[in-house]
Amino acid sequence: MSKETSRPTPGESAVYTHGHHESVLRSHTWRTAANSAAYLIGELKPHMQVLDIGCGPGTISADLAALVPQGHVTAVDHTPGIVVRARAHAAERGLENMSFAVADVHALDFPDDTFCVVHAHQVLQHVGDPVRALREMRRVTKPGGIIAVRDSDYGAFAWYPEAPALDGWLDLYHRVARANGGEPDAGRRLKSWALAAGCTDITASAGTWCFSTEEERAWWSGLWADRTVASSYADLAVEGGHATRGELTEIAEAWRAWGVQDDAWFLVPHGELLCRV
Repeated sequence: MSKETSRPTPGESAVYTHGHHESVLRSHTWRTAANSAAYLIGELKPHMQVLDIGCGPGTISADLAALVPQGHVTAVDHTPGIVVRARAHAAERGLENMSFAVADVHALDFPDDTFCVVHAHQVLQHVGDPVRALREMRRVTKPGGIIAVRDSDYGAFAWYPEAPALDGWLDLYHRVARANGGEPDAGRRLKSWALAAGCTDITASAGTWCFSTEEERAWWSGLWADRTVASSYADLAVEGGHATRGELTEIAEAWRAWGVQDDAWFLVPHGELLCRV
């Protein structure tokens, strides 16, 4: 199928549910190409031009830049402040083959057929129109290039021991995220969205994060406990009438109680796609 060459007008993204509180960045700065983009790494060649959409603090972007030393990574995000942080991270690592910009994935400010790889990690679950976003990603990808997307699927999260308060947390997160215009169960929908966007050569896979050791449990439960009471997510939950501050505190306490149990285990599944243009 041929590409659409018309440039869409900027679109309004969904409200970003998580925000950039320290408890959120604690998770985002942990992410690497190895633990979050392994399905893409084997496709990269040293000369490639890469666009990393929704770069956040830039840890994955910087890893991608290191993997294309004769190429270039353009890292973009919707939030100006986090782009500044990503640029600083690249400077700390001494990476010179990177550039940074503020961008809306619904209307990317790049010509058609610009990049060898267009990558987005945990982005489509937060945008107002994921099909339109994928069409834009396809538009700026060169013929023969690759669109690579990965999103978690909250509805498929699994944990043990069972905890009713964490069931309540998951229900609350679904309600808050969808009220903000996002789709928290994005992982299972990626292939459908890509087909609707006109992609035809699609390789679909799945990847996971698993938290089980004492250190992993403390880190995962702690960041979600803090996020539940102190981040933009907490404010949106209360302002939207989805929960009271007291209810959020109870959920945070349940997270911490779960995290100290020796047999605690948590699985985060992701849908992954490589779409060849």
